[in-house]
Amino acid sequence: MKKITVKRLEDEELCKRGIFSWPIWEKEVSKFSWIYSEEEACYIVDGKATVTPLDGQHAISVSSGDYVVFPAGLECIWEIHEAIKKHFNFE
Repeated sequence: MKKITVKRLEDEELCKRGIFSWPIWEKEVSKFSWIYSEEEACYIVDGKATVTPLDGQHAISVSSGDYVVFPAGLECIWEIHEAIKKHFNFE
């Protein structure tokens, strides 16, 4: 089972990882399916969403300030409740 991890990082750690130089992805309120072909790390700058894995795991909520890692191979449904803006990086 591929688990999504969500945590909060201190500003120092965010800078150390170079997160603010990663590309930005933005999406309006919507609902869609997604498959992660590679592991993705991201930092939610703005917005709120629920991500529901299709393998039976519990849905997770993400919002501004969350550092999230989506494992390669994860199939899920994204439901964006407030427009999302995130920095992302494929690892």
